[in-house]
Amino acid sequence: MKRIDKENYYLDIAETVLERSTCLRRQYGAILVKHDEIVSTGYNGAPRGRKNCMDLGYCTRDAMNVPSGERYELCRSVHAEMNAIISAARRDSLDSTLYLAGRDAKTGALLEHATSCSMCRRLIINAGISKVVIRTTPTEYKTVLVEEWIEQDDSLPDGLD
Repeated sequence: MKRIDKENYYLDIAETVLERSTCLRRQYGAILVKHDEIVSTGYNGAPRGRKNCMDLGYCTRDAMNVPSGERYELCRSVHAEMNAIISAARRDSLDSTLYLAGRDAKTGALLEHATSCSMCRRLIINAGISKVVIRTTPTEYKTVLVEEWIEQDDSLPDGLD
């Protein structure tokens, strides 16, 4: 019997967390890990007390034909990364690792090119998280050093950096 590596162990947990997602477009699960202990988890869904897309029966961005990756301010969901960060104390997020897994809500297919949006990247940077591990296949993943997101500032228009 072969033992699962730690990255896939945590990514499997993140995939279980995403099953709580209430988004009709994309389901994400995130877990924050520090010193080999799970600090917090998060999945994407409406803020506490508000109706989520599953309850409403529609996605506002879909209804408005908003392309994926655009107009996040129209989305009812708090993203998985945000929820994991909100649930953690700052001392526990400093130099931690965030594990992220995503699925297409309609097909259940793994999102091979999943990544954090620019808003989540800002929160990840300010939370002091050192790296993000993102599932790309059932057993493969990519690791992003948050320092790279700081250096490659996606909040600046092209040519103005």
